[in-house]
This record gives sequence, structure tokens and C-alpha cells, in this order.
Amino acid sequence: MRLPEVIPIKYMPDYRTSCIGRHAGGQFFADITGAYQEGVTRGPDWRHQQRIYAVLHRFDDSGHHLGSDIWFAGVRADSPEVIERAQQMVSGWLSNFEAVTYCDIAIRPFRADFDDVVFGLIDETIDDPYEGHGGPWAELYPQQLGFHEPWNGEYDT
Repeated sequence: MRLPEVIPIKYMPDYRTSCIGRHAGGQFFADITGAYQEGVTRGPDWRHQQRIYAVLHRFDDSGHHLGSDIWFAGVRADSPEVIERAQQMVSGWLSNFEAVTYCDIAIRPFRADFDDVVFGLIDETIDDPYEGHGGPWAELYPQQLGFHEPWNGEYDT
């Protein structure tokens, strides 16, 4: 079992995919997300361990990854200022696009490593039906959005 070449992602205003769409140069997925660096485990002091990033992934019209802008805004404990800084960064990036439309997108798996954190749409298909998700599965990191059959753009969190 394999993933489809292009994975649809549904635009959901006021939810986890509220900042995705198209522009004159292709498609985009923008977000503000928390993440833990590789090797860091969540503990009682998680608000000082979770890092907040502004993220903008860019894709062509066929869903090929063109690049990612990723910016470390601070740690969760510094909220709400850290979230505000990240929102300003994403707004600035998006203001550089022409003809922005917030809508469904369809992208191919990709990976971008930054600051000891994995960003991307990763194939997590496990061929053993008794392990994993039981079929083809792609996970968007670090947001932890899971995509699977029927490949209609909806996701599990």
C-alpha cells in the first residue's frame, strides 16, 4: 500500500488549516506551531521546552515543495507575546504573495529540517496491518495532522 502522489488538505477556517491556499506563484501552507527539538521530552516544565515557530511552506501548482520559511519566535512560556511575533512574521510573508486565495490545497510529501525539528508531510505508512495506522498514512509535522484514506483532505489530530 502506498500514498497517493499528491495529498489533498482541506481548508478549514478557524481551525488547524485556516492559513492554506493558493497565490499567483502556486500553493502555500502557513502556520504557527509548537514543537519540541529532537531529544527533548515533554516534562512538567513543558511550557519552557516547547518552541513556537512561524512556518510558511511553498509549493508549485503540482504540489512539489519549493521551499520553507521557518522562524523561531520563542518558547511557549513567553506567550502571548511569542504568538503575536509569530503571527506578524506569517502576515509579513503572506503579504509578499500576489492574488492570495484561502482554499484547499494538494501537495506531495516533503521534509524540511530546522533547529533540530522536523517539518513536513512525511510518509508514515507501515506495511504490517497490525502496526501503525493500518494503511497508507501521511503525517504533517510538527502539527501532527494525519492524512489517510479516503484522501479527501480531512485529517486526524
